[in-house]
Amino acid sequence: MRVIVIGAGVAGLALARGLLAAGHAVEVYEEAPEPRTAGGSVTLWPGSTAILRELGADCTGVGRRLETLESWAADGRRLLTVDLTDAERRYGHPNVHVARRELVELLADGVPVTYGARAEHVQPDRAEVRLADGRTVRGDVLVGADGRRSAVRAALLGDDRAKLSGWVTWQGFTTMPTALTDARRAVMIAGGQGVCGLIPAGEGRLLWWFDVRSAPGRPFWADDPHVAGRLRERFGGWADPVPGILGTMAEPDFFPHHKQPIPGVWGRGPTTLAGDSAHTMPPTMAQGANQALEDAWLLTRSIGDLRGYERARSRVVRKPARMAGANLTDRQGPIVRLIPDGLATRVYTSMLRGYSNYLLTAS
Repeated sequence: MRVIVIGAGVAGLALARGLLAAGHAVEVYEEAPEPRTAGGSVTLWPGSTAILRELGADCTGVGRRLETLESWAADGRRLLTVDLTDAERRYGHPNVHVARRELVELLADGVPVTYGARAEHVQPDRAEVRLADGRTVRGDVLVGADGRRSAVRAALLGDDRAKLSGWVTWQGFTTMPTALTDARRAVMIAGGQGVCGLIPAGEGRLLWWFDVRSAPGRPFWADDPHVAGRLRERFGGWADPVPGILGTMAEPDFFPHHKQPIPGVWGRGPTTLAGDSAHTMPPTMAQGANQALEDAWLLTRSIGDLRGYERARSRVVRKPARMAGANLTDRQGPIVRLIPDGLATRVYTSMLRGYSNYLLTAS
């Protein structure tokens, strides 16, 4: 089968790897002039690390394996600890935090991609795309994996229905030594000013992010050239290592949170969607890359039944999308200290299975 994939992000590259290994002819077209490796890092849960191994893109040796997920108060008091090794033992695969660049490079290895090829006009019923350079490509199946502003989704479903959720993220790496940099702990710190997250990403890097509530329809500090100073003013009184990290901050990356309704079926005829094209969600549950890999895994096995793939994925992906869209992790407060660590661990381990078609099938 000849498959045209529009977009060479995590979903598109993972799908191409799976389809090529299954013996299909795959062509990948990407609007960007070179691999899209910009951005921070991503947490990969057990279903995703298992999928990567099946795809021949094993992430062993890159990033940082995570053993705990901790919630702190702004003054540094530990409120809650989730034991992530429980999920690793139950599902047989680790939880890993890895730089997005490294993940994309793993997935891109051996996958032929045509860069600088923007999709200009899409004919979903014919699995046909006219590119900006005038070429027309068509296949037996067309997959839009071209992100939140997907040209393929627009042709299938019309206007972008994603809405701002009311929160934004500022994100970056620091190589400043901290007690967390070489640890295996992910930390979320919550206070009245917002939320800070800290996760080691390997090679001396620590991912940091700050989530701030935004005015409806108007991203907070979106165009402010002094945003680093504003974040220092807002979070500078928090516990270590937050003040030191703020002191190293230069130009953080900005991500407004979008949430999008997810239909039961998102394709038509020989055309379907994968990744953010199908289910944009905020980063609060660390599910974007994981759900993209889940799409690629199931679609590889369902390439002859696109509507079956969509129905199976929509039933599962709606769960993390709802949770992320509610920004519950950004609303946590001192009440989390009332939850026993053991109960939180059991709930989290079960939740990860419920968010994964791979684990639901394998377990």
